[in-house]
Amino acid sequence: MSKKLADLGIEAPVLLAPMAGITDAPFRNLVAGFGAGLVVSEMVASHEMLHGKPEARARADLGLGQAQTAVQLAGCEAAPMAEAARMLTGEGVRIIDINMGCPAKKVVNGYSGAALMRAPDHAMKLVAAVIGATHVPVTLKMRLGWDDASLNAPEIARMAQDAGVRMITVHGRTRCQFYKGRADWRAVARVKAAVDIPVVVNGDITDLASARAALAQSGADGVMVGRGAQGQPWLLAQIAAALAGQPVPEAPGTEARFALIRAHYRAILAFYGDDLGLRVARKHLGWYLERIAGADALRAAIFRMNCPDDVLRALTPTQSLAA
Repeated sequence: MSKKLADLGIEAPVLLAPMAGITDAPFRNLVAGFGAGLVVSEMVASHEMLHGKPEARARADLGLGQAQTAVQLAGCEAAPMAEAARMLTGEGVRIIDINMGCPAKKVVNGYSGAALMRAPDHAMKLVAAVIGATHVPVTLKMRLGWDDASLNAPEIARMAQDAGVRMITVHGRTRCQFYKGRADWRAVARVKAAVDIPVVVNGDITDLASARAALAQSGADGVMVGRGAQGQPWLLAQIAAALAGQPVPEAPGTEARFALIRAHYRAILAFYGDDLGLRVARKHLGWYLERIAGADALRAAIFRMNCPDDVLRALTPTQSLAA
């Protein structure tokens, strides 16, 4: 266990990545319950929070005050970023993470996310504004750079550390790569060498073997898992146990897994309401059932259902499922 992470109240060096449309409160709570070191909210745009947009509030509200939860904030102007940080702090947030890594066009076209890596001085104004507006730890998530010609993550990391950032997570791709190719964990080592604060490596970490390899190649203090957690929210706890040299908990068996899926489904419906929840849940159900042998027909049937009660009745092991 890295003492540097422990100083931030992060007890296990395995973190859940923020993922739009995925790391909502029901999923974060589930992953945290198994034993992740930290779970991070979906990206919340600072101006949306200040204007009270319900979808922005929903992304950040649940999890405030919980030790294992960070809220990720995005923006391109210092004043709204600072005000959003003050708002979150007043509501009990434990950690604020600044987004400098999102590659989505609608985000970078607004000069937020990974676009900030093209303007480090301006980015540091946002960082300073957020740090000046809160007493809680401020962390930063970024990529290696905008493209292969501007791999400036080490320089930005040093600037962020000097400004008061407490931890940096690096996705081992450039913005222009989006999610193509392979994450370059070795390149993250240059960021680790540039700063004294904890560094977390992210990208293509899907199991214990890839977590070990990412840590070995990057020298990082922890790993951040994204898409690998889809359909297996217990994965982070398994990786954390193995890295700590503790017995690795087994994945839930068929009966327990279906009970977990039903509980997650009910939590989604309670959070979003039946109409929206029915649609939001489909991707999660798909990921779960993809990992259960013999569940292809059940998966296809559930995707055609428009009544939550019908879905819940169908989410039980049947003789058609392989052992």
